[in-house]
Amino acid sequence: MTEQRLPAWADPSVSPAALDPQGVSRRGLLRRAGLFGAAFALGSAATSRTPALAAGDSARPGGEDPHLAYVVGDHHIHSVYSHDAKYTFSQLAAKGAEYGLDWMVFTEHSNFGHADFGAAMEHGEILKARAQNPRQLIFQGLEWYIPAAEHCTVFTAPGPHEVDVLTRFESAYDGKLLAYDKGGPADADTARNEAHAVEAIKWLARQRRSGYVDDVLVLANHPMRLGIDSPHEMRAWRDAAPEIMIGMEGAPGAQGAAIPGWRGATSVRGEYENKPSAQSWPGYPADAYLTYGGFDWATATVGGLWDSMLAEGRLFSVTTNSDAHRIVFDTWRNGDWQPGQTFDNTGKLPDPVNTGTPQPGSDFWPGQFSRTHVGVTRYGYRAVMAGMRAGRVWLDHGHLLDGLDVRLTRDHDRGRGVTLGGRLRVRKGERLTLNVTVTTASRPNPQGILPGLAHVDVIRGAVRGPVADRDAWQAPDTRVVRTEDVSGRKGTYTLRVPLTAGAESFYVRLRGSDGNRNGAGYLGASADPHGPVPHAPGDGDPWADTWFYSNPVFVDVEGS
Repeated sequence: MTEQRLPAWADPSVSPAALDPQGVSRRGLLRRAGLFGAAFALGSAATSRTPALAAGDSARPGGEDPHLAYVVGDHHIHSVYSHDAKYTFSQLAAKGAEYGLDWMVFTEHSNFGHADFGAAMEHGEILKARAQNPRQLIFQGLEWYIPAAEHCTVFTAPGPHEVDVLTRFESAYDGKLLAYDKGGPADADTARNEAHAVEAIKWLARQRRSGYVDDVLVLANHPMRLGIDSPHEMRAWRDAAPEIMIGMEGAPGAQGAAIPGWRGATSVRGEYENKPSAQSWPGYPADAYLTYGGFDWATATVGGLWDSMLAEGRLFSVTTNSDAHRIVFDTWRNGDWQPGQTFDNTGKLPDPVNTGTPQPGSDFWPGQFSRTHVGVTRYGYRAVMAGMRAGRVWLDHGHLLDGLDVRLTRDHDRGRGVTLGGRLRVRKGERLTLNVTVTTASRPNPQGILPGLAHVDVIRGAVRGPVADRDAWQAPDTRVVRTEDVSGRKGTYTLRVPLTAGAESFYVRLRGSDGNRNGAGYLGASADPHGPVPHAPGDGDPWADTWFYSNPVFVDVEGS
């Protein structure tokens, strides 16, 4: 049955996809459109105080990154083309624009209804949405059921083959469609299923290398929600094609799940309300299934799984998103089916109907609460994907910050150094400065709160190279090395943090919060004296506990 559903393979001699229709400079976009979209104009001014955009990175040993503007987006959004969501493209795009998004990715769940009918219809809607919203970058993607694991975002750059690649990928590699979902230690097919996931990522890489699509990226979604994304699987996905499989959701969507009195007494932010199952990797502790300040345990634990991967000296990005399905306090319900129609035979839910009464939900609108900021040198689809691949990413909840710019420099250099995702090559004993420019929130967030940043934490970890144990999830040498109290500071200011290169390579990353809820980190106060902590079930107001995180900057010490 599975083989009958596989579409014909494309001719490998097909020419590359068309050029990015919006891959132009900001000045070029001004000439074409007359002005930036409101979201980009506000977002770039607010999220970057750097000068005009320039060309790419230099090869100077000390590093020389480009000037950047930061664009705000969401890579995990569901519409009526997902079997468990309810909104139209126009509703979601309009809300994304209202909340300041410059780019967004529609990631419908894979299943037979979507593969057979929905994806093609969805593409028509994507083209309409792009035409109706020329100041937004609207990607088509897919929420992939990873064989032997849970979910991933997969998305492509616009072009003549974007939908073809996604539907071929869905039919050939989706764990749900192939019944390759089992991945527990006792399952006979686990090795086969895990290998199929790796081959899927390699296949996407081949489509990019051949030019059949201009670009494609993959990110693991809510990795610890079920505990079935094991450390060795995540490393295997990364190693299969690190230019394709670039990271994971550092914080899941469904951040409104635990608003007090709304969804239930056992609800947790992110809908992380599960217990270990036969499919879970047995090495995770029970606390791994919770969120910490709304962030996934793998990201929130200083010295935890994310740090153990960074300690290998390889970039693995984190993001955040809405995972929009059903919005908290929204009044719309799913429409009614016509006789004989189902999702499996149509690939689309009926359009929603407004009841005037709040309906069940856990999610926020795209951009309303969770935001991923990507540093770009040009405004366009491929520029956003290039910025994500380079790791020029920071993320916040509750609109905690208007802007963050990070530069790591050698003290005797006059250049700009390197920024998030970059690498600085130094000698042992060299003195460095981490320049952290913060722009505080200048206006109330969508909840009517003017956020205030209370502290900025500098987290440093040693780089030791590839691990012998592919299931390792701890980096014991990673810890918070400095905390800057910034309570009450307003406007734009720069923190200058001195660092010294020791005998071994290392990385630094940043984190901070509104200071409302913190405590000793999961691996102890010596590693993290005031990190994020879980909330009581059913009592997790997300607006009262907001954090930002940044990707790392790597420092390669010569001779280490």
